[in-house]
Amino acid sequence: MKKTIIIIIIILAMLIATQINLLPKFYPKQYSKYVEKYAKENDIDPLLIYSIIKTESNFNEKAKSKSEAVGLMQIMLPTAQDVGKSLETQEITEESLYNPEINIEIGIKYFKNLIEKYGNYNLAIIAYNAGMGNLDKWLEQKIIDEDGKNLEDIPFNETKNYVYKILKNYEIYKEIY
Repeated sequence: MKKTIIIIIIILAMLIATQINLLPKFYPKQYSKYVEKYAKENDIDPLLIYSIIKTESNFNEKAKSKSEAVGLMQIMLPTAQDVGKSLETQEITEESLYNPEINIEIGIKYFKNLIEKYGNYNLAIIAYNAGMGNLDKWLEQKIIDEDGKNLEDIPFNETKNYVYKILKNYEIYKEIY
């Protein structure tokens, strides 16, 4: 009996060790040169940015959504052009948004703008997905609290799932790294 328990414990320990070693493969820190640089410049936890990129494009720099969002951070061209005006970058085109550095720089700056406008990560994440207009309406109608803690009340299921997925990924990134 003792021998069986010891064998089970050893097998479980090996499975856990294997899983821990595999987790970084499923939760990579790709494009770290750009993520770390622009996250630091904007005072945002880079692990949150990796979580956004994983959720948005799964690190596929060539990703394009049905709604025409482009690249790693799935930025809409008009949003990118608007954000690009505040940066000293070249003219932003759809093609340039496939460049990982440009996409990450603009995506992080846009996310920083959302944090500054709404005051916390949760509301910024909601706005990143549903848009500022929707979030402003939900805040005005008191559907979403200004502290962003009542995520279960988000009216769009897609946005609700999106926010939960990013927050889950963020917790996993923090656990791994």
